[in-house]
Amino acid sequence: MSERLSRAERTAFLSDVRVGVLSVASDRPDRAPVSAPVWYQYDPEIGVTVIMNGKSRKGAAIEAARRFVLVVQSEAVPYRYVSVEGPVTEIRRTDPEKDLLPLAVRYLGEDRGRAYLKEWENAGAAETDLVYVMKPTHWNTADFTNDLA
Repeated sequence: MSERLSRAERTAFLSDVRVGVLSVASDRPDRAPVSAPVWYQYDPEIGVTVIMNGKSRKGAAIEAARRFVLVVQSEAVPYRYVSVEGPVTEIRRTDPEKDLLPLAVRYLGEDRGRAYLKEWENAGAAETDLVYVMKPTHWNTADFTNDLA
């Protein structure tokens, strides 16, 4: 049987570099929830921060629902995951240096992160990309280490 992660373990787990899957109720009644892999940043005081095109289906759905779920998992044994859900506490324009560069460097390293920022700026994404901050209010965690021992 899986075990729950402690608060310290889930914070450490979310702080590691992993791709999360964001899910949000659809803003269209004829469609299923929107789910997609995303880069994210986690800070226990602030919450989960993601950046995306505000005009995308994900962005429109978050605007409508004002909450989302982020699921983060380890894909190697021992399997573990953290799922967080909560309200969106902030939506704002992306500051390239403050918001995007740290996220790009987190996932790509210094050189490739800076190159990503230049491509982002050249593509005009600053006109459409928004920062979404979610404060977790519901947690679900599992650690299957003992199941596989």
